[in-house]
Amino acid sequence: MTAPSTGYEEGLATGELRFQHCGDCQNAVFYPRVLCPHCGSEPLEWRTSSGLGTVYATTVLHKRGTDPYNVALVDLDEGFRMMSRVEGVAPEDVEIGSRVGLAVIEEEGAPLAVFRPLGDQE
Repeated sequence: MTAPSTGYEEGLATGELRFQHCGDCQNAVFYPRVLCPHCGSEPLEWRTSSGLGTVYATTVLHKRGTDPYNVALVDLDEGFRMMSRVEGVAPEDVEIGSRVGLAVIEEEGAPLAVFRPLGDQE
């Protein structure tokens, strides 16, 4: 049996943000699962997100010896929420309610989903 996270990781490797969708209760599912956490149905269908979302919450972390960085919860337009970070703006300037778009970057040899502010570009 293949781990549910494999579909997500394969998507990131090609620049896509993949999530699962339950055909029974019609909920988006993220992080990948074997069963729908809402109704228990299986199997779940893979879909590709537009990568557009809204910052739901954010905080700035200060680790000794490193620059501050933000951690953000982003509500994706498809109906799921994920934890990531917003880049391209100072950590303390990330605002709740800001529209953001997906950027897949390489970090420590692996693809990572982060977000960048959209501003008036959307």
